[in-house]
Amino acid sequence: MTLSQLALTVAVLGVLGLLAHRFGLSAIPAYILTGLLLGPNEPEFLSFIEPSEVTEFVAELGVIFLLFFLGLEFSAERLMRSGRHFGLGGSIDLLVNGGIGLALGIAAFGLSFAAFVFAAAVYVSSSAVSVKGLIDFRRLADDETDLVLAILVFEDLVIAFALGFAATGGAGLGPTFALVAKALGFVAASLVAARLLSRLIDRTLDRLPLEFFLLFSFALLIGMSAIADRLGLSEAIGALMAGIILAETSVRTEIEERFFSFRDLFGALFFFVFGLTIDLDALGSVGWLVLGATVASVIGKVVAGYLAGLAGGFTSRQGLNAGATLVAHGEFTIIIAQLASRNDAIPLDTRTDIVAFAGLYVLATATIGIVLMKESKRIGRAVFARPRLEGG
Repeated sequence: MTLSQLALTVAVLGVLGLLAHRFGLSAIPAYILTGLLLGPNEPEFLSFIEPSEVTEFVAELGVIFLLFFLGLEFSAERLMRSGRHFGLGGSIDLLVNGGIGLALGIAAFGLSFAAFVFAAAVYVSSSAVSVKGLIDFRRLADDETDLVLAILVFEDLVIAFALGFAATGGAGLGPTFALVAKALGFVAASLVAARLLSRLIDRTLDRLPLEFFLLFSFALLIGMSAIADRLGLSEAIGALMAGIILAETSVRTEIEERFFSFRDLFGALFFFVFGLTIDLDALGSVGWLVLGATVASVIGKVVAGYLAGLAGGFTSRQGLNAGATLVAHGEFTIIIAQLASRNDAIPLDTRTDIVAFAGLYVLATATIGIVLMKESKRIGRAVFARPRLEGG
């Protein structure tokens, strides 16, 4: 990506994002649409940018900043409190949506390794899209957001297992269990650090001049993400835990103010890079699969969130809000598809179909998911109306 291409990209992102805002919509679908229009696929006369190491790096930074800000909203105490939703809510989500994905995978590819890869792609929600929606619609402080966070973390651990299983060609369980153990150990160590080191970090940051305050905070964020990546985990988990550690400090508000613009800029570029992978020409071969999976996923995520909310002691409306937040799919679906494209255990034509499916499926569910998040409270008031007392 050249400087002129970057300038054009940011300008188009700004224009389409502003148009979406004017119509009361989230800018996320507009950002994805920008990538689709300027990317290497149809329409070709608008193709200016090819996916590259630069665009992949920009996308990584987008995920890191989005998950970092989510972590800043959740102190270790709040995360531990949401732990009661982790096992129950996460299991309900896995049972419902993992089952839907597996059924669709078997229908499309038979009882095969490809069906399990497809199931993982359909099962996992997008942490990045969900977090951006929670930020845009000012829902980070809502009680049911604890449930959403717990389910997203549960999904990340399941996907860590799925990615490890897929990386070994589906032949070895040892490496996958080791990867899950690393993920659990990393999260536990980060929570301990948040408890034991928060005062030391607080005093250090409070005494630093502004320039070095920013450098230290940025180094902690990138360092935690790098450690997670080195362990074979998603850098998003590292960014989330870095935010949770800094959420325990008295300078949390200042950190949010200083890094706010980074989050929005790189977040927009992250969704733009998503759009670069979408190929509309693939609709002819996988259109029926995209339509079926989209309808089933929307229903499955809303139902799973609703049931998990009731099981966790939330109201029906709060359960509906949680389910709507989980509808959007994104980064992990794309990653799984990319992994499938390099796996010789899957036939070449099946790999091509899975990659084509992933881009279109992400665009559909991200757009529908954002609309549902925006309207879920209004829908909840209509569907779950408060009973009136007799006599008015």
